[in-house]
Amino acid sequence: MPQFDPQKYAYPSRRNVIYARRAMACTSVPLGAQIGLDVMKAGGNAVDAAVAMAAAMPLLEPTGNGLGSDCFALVWVEKEKKLYGLNASGVAPMALSAEKVRSLGYTRMPEEGWLPAMVPGAPAGWAELNRRFGTKPLTELFAPAASYAREGCPVPVNVEPQWVEDAKRIAAAMERDPAPHACWWKSFMKEDGSPYRAGDLFRWEEYADTLEELAATGCESYYRGTLMEKIVAFSRETGGYFSEDDFRNYRPEWVEPITADYKGYTVCELPPNGHGITVLMALNILKGLELPAEKDCADTYHKILEAIKLAFADTKTYVADPRYMKTSVEDMLSEEYAARRRALITGEALTPEAGDPSCGGTIYLCTADPQGNMVSFIQSNYTTFGAGVAVPGTGISLQNRGANFSLDPDSDNCLAGGKRSYHTIIPGFMLKDGEAVGPFGVMGAFMQPQGHVLVAVNTIDYHMNPQECLDAPRMQWVGGKHIQLEREVPAHVGKKLAEMGHEVEVLNTNISMGRGQIIWRTDNGLLAGGTEPRCDGTVAAW
Repeated sequence: MPQFDPQKYAYPSRRNVIYARRAMACTSVPLGAQIGLDVMKAGGNAVDAAVAMAAAMPLLEPTGNGLGSDCFALVWVEKEKKLYGLNASGVAPMALSAEKVRSLGYTRMPEEGWLPAMVPGAPAGWAELNRRFGTKPLTELFAPAASYAREGCPVPVNVEPQWVEDAKRIAAAMERDPAPHACWWKSFMKEDGSPYRAGDLFRWEEYADTLEELAATGCESYYRGTLMEKIVAFSRETGGYFSEDDFRNYRPEWVEPITADYKGYTVCELPPNGHGITVLMALNILKGLELPAEKDCADTYHKILEAIKLAFADTKTYVADPRYMKTSVEDMLSEEYAARRRALITGEALTPEAGDPSCGGTIYLCTADPQGNMVSFIQSNYTTFGAGVAVPGTGISLQNRGANFSLDPDSDNCLAGGKRSYHTIIPGFMLKDGEAVGPFGVMGAFMQPQGHVLVAVNTIDYHMNPQECLDAPRMQWVGGKHIQLEREVPAHVGKKLAEMGHEVEVLNTNISMGRGQIIWRTDNGLLAGGTEPRCDGTVAAW
């Protein structure tokens, strides 16, 4: 298990590592973590806790997810010593195509309205997790969220800025086409037309009603019942593309996790259509490089950034719905290909290009229960409030994940009906010698795989404890030679990176969303957890 000093905090922090004897639940909103822990105290397992938290988070943090989100999960079953993967990402409506979008005058996918909205996968994912691994009925698991929806829950401090800012985006979309967005405005803005602020009570009776219908039908109503009919009817009334068969034909998929060995540990991700493979490709490159003993030096940052750039150049080119990918996961993760990419790294910043492998607005939560089961779970609207479309009478707000599709007919990720888009949300998990170390994850779109790499390197190479690991200042490659550094990065590091050819931008705020949570199992059988302190991440421990 990871070796770390729980008394060492090299970076400014408001928190310590949290230990627990029996169970732990982590997410970005205190009430969400509390719900998960209450479920396990009442006899539920880690999956029950994750599902209950997932059902509550669209209410507690609607700027990150909704009843119209997608989700992914990695589930460790202790008695089997096995990690399971669930892909509950949605698909594009069959009536939609790249040609259709281009004919409407677009050169790239928009982020608002019906065009980027896809059949949501999250409710089906919750039901499937519950069916296979749950011990509690959905009626019990959804009850806390339904209660908060009726009684009201206070808007968290970390949610207010996103709520205020994204309301401007949806307001602009309403001016262009009010019909799809009017219900969203009524649902998420106060009566005076202003956004909710920290401490305001947010009530949503329709949300509670829908949760109870989902629980009573095992979420079938969403795909083959009354809720589906309401979604499709509203789509037809306001210019959308959904049909009944789009929902009836949808099913989440159980998939085999993909892995990479990194210096004695096994890092686990879900396979495409997500970009968890970016993490593994970057670690495959890094493990052949010698990282300096000092973390906060330019050489460390440079090597990590160059590995990430090379991995991203490939995955942005090749990752898509696996049914449409021309490049195999095995080729992308081969040691031979990693060696070829590694050989491109010098002391100068490079402008990455994709190689040829064939030659050789999100929330994250994690749970651990007394039986040793663990869940790494992520759920997302994509851009804050997603498409800005809410379905009247349902409490359902839709993601805009289709914005990640390409309109280039030569791209593996080109929009087509029934197709999954390239996905940015990725849950992570770590093993050692076939035993669970634990779940981890961060949020923030294209920062996510970069954050996963930093978690692995901070934990394995620099022996940071879970809290220190998340406190460490972050860096992000954003394209070409352009990198972003958080302001806590030492000035001499940024100066040296600029001399090495990087185009350095030092941010006055934190990179992207970037919130994260970690649960590690320790050698003495305890659980150790950390959360992103800058945005009120929360650990509930038992």
